[in-house]
Amino acid sequence: MTFPSRPVGELLRTWRQRRSLSQLDLACRADVSARHVSFLETGRSKPSREMLLHLAEELDIPLRERNALLVAGGFAPVYSEESLDAPALRAAREAVELVLTGHEPYPALAVDRHWTLITANRAVGMLLAEVSPELLQPPVNVLRLSLHPDGLGRKIINLEQWRAHVLARLQRQIDVSADETLAALHKELRGDAAHGGAAPSGGSSREQDFAGVVVPMRLKTRYGVLSFFSTTTVFGTPLDITLSELAIESFFPADRPTAELLRRVAENGARTDA
Repeated sequence: MTFPSRPVGELLRTWRQRRSLSQLDLACRADVSARHVSFLETGRSKPSREMLLHLAEELDIPLRERNALLVAGGFAPVYSEESLDAPALRAAREAVELVLTGHEPYPALAVDRHWTLITANRAVGMLLAEVSPELLQPPVNVLRLSLHPDGLGRKIINLEQWRAHVLARLQRQIDVSADETLAALHKELRGDAAHGGAAPSGGSSREQDFAGVVVPMRLKTRYGVLSFFSTTTVFGTPLDITLSELAIESFFPADRPTAELLRRVAENGARTDA
């Protein structure tokens, strides 16, 4: 694990500005003086380990970057980063599999902070039929897969709307995390949009968005048109970096025909793998 060599005060100031907070705003949140915040940012005062963790909590800094902040301040990292296959995360891994399996016959998958596919349930295979095998070679990036013309992009009826939703969501994640890999992915996906990507025949690229409540993904499959909306599940108050960056994306039927079709496919034992 590597960490930036920037001074701790500069890192604090960067995260404060990223959260659009003044020194006074942060001081009020952290119950310290604005003068103290100023001294910490300029290097006139050296923060304690406890103060850095306190400010990181108030600034909602990701755990990975909290470790970087601690190292910049001369302290050892606090948060571990275990592999999901590690014995210490066995219970978490089993919980993920339980959620994915329990969500069937609807699709669900687990991804890391860069939207790399970790695991998925059997129903996801229904969405991946006819996807280019090259895009399914590990590591699989779920966002790239969903928008690429050789992936789901050519099958999503409301592609323009779905792409806008994906890019806006990714930008919010970048704003929170300042992750350079996500920024590069956002640039790549914007570039793909500029080079084409019209909606497939059979539907308009400008679909209704359920009165602004959710953005559906309408997908042409060999079973017919399926319409989904998704929810994201994360671990509550994780102390491990891997768990803090793990998310489960669950797809729910956005209409009755989709729900009935998915149940019928599952009951009939139809082949749902890619």
